[in-house]
Amino acid sequence: MTSSNSFFLKVYEVVRQIPEGRVTSYGAIASYLGSPQSSRMVGWAMNAAHSQVEVPAHRVVNRKGILTGKHHFGGGKIMQQLLENEGIPVVDDQIQDFETYFWDPVKSLKDF
Repeated sequence: MTSSNSFFLKVYEVVRQIPEGRVTSYGAIASYLGSPQSSRMVGWAMNAAHSQVEVPAHRVVNRKGILTGKHHFGGGKIMQQLLENEGIPVVDDQIQDFETYFWDPVKSLKDF
């Protein structure tokens, strides 16, 4: 297993902990994993998450609440629909009241 595969698996474990109706950011996950400069690598992990069971990748957005990964959900408004089904309002590909729905793994999780 390469170090990037190991990192991806750690990212997936964090993403599985995001509660329904909440979202987090690539940077928050990277910070929790002790690698705050690795937001882009978290994004790559999310891009590869399609083969992972039960990874709610739709709950990971950029630091401004923008659905930057939406094109990895088969096009259209699938990511937005998944978030709205959980009660998260999205307008023009951006979560409204982002701070209200933001889940910070640094504050919420103990080390696994």
